Amino acid sequence: MRLPDEPELPLQINIVPMIDVIFAILTFFIMSTLFLTRSEGLPVNLPKAATAKQQQIPSKVTITVDEQGVVSLNRKQVAVDDLTNQVRTLIGSNSEMLVIINADEKVSHGKVVAVMDRVREVPGAKLAIATQRR
Repeated sequence: MRLPDEPELPLQINIVPMIDVIFAILTFFIMSTLFLTRSEGLPVNLPKAATAKQQQIPSKVTITVDEQGVVSLNRKQVAVDDLTNQVRTLIGSNSEMLVIINADEKVSHGKVVAVMDRVREVPGAKLAIATQRR
């Protein structure tokens, strides 16, 4: 006795599980990059300015003056008197280096001027003051 032949179905590749895996991996990378944002200085309340511009210089040094007047150079606390030597060491042989001052809006004007004065003693240091857009 002979059984009827079954019609042969063409082979198919089901890509739905592969799409699910790709979306899961994409979600993982998106979520992980959100936590990898790089902060340039310590968190302070920056003053707001309507004419703020983004500086496009690759090499920079960040000086932070927090609400209590504590000065930090690249997230390391430093005395104002030692600031000139440490900035000079960081700049080294680089002819131009951008020094960004992140000063809290509540810190006294005199403290910021003292920091700026110390940075101006370093040849090749260009000063910038960080602000937020309104």
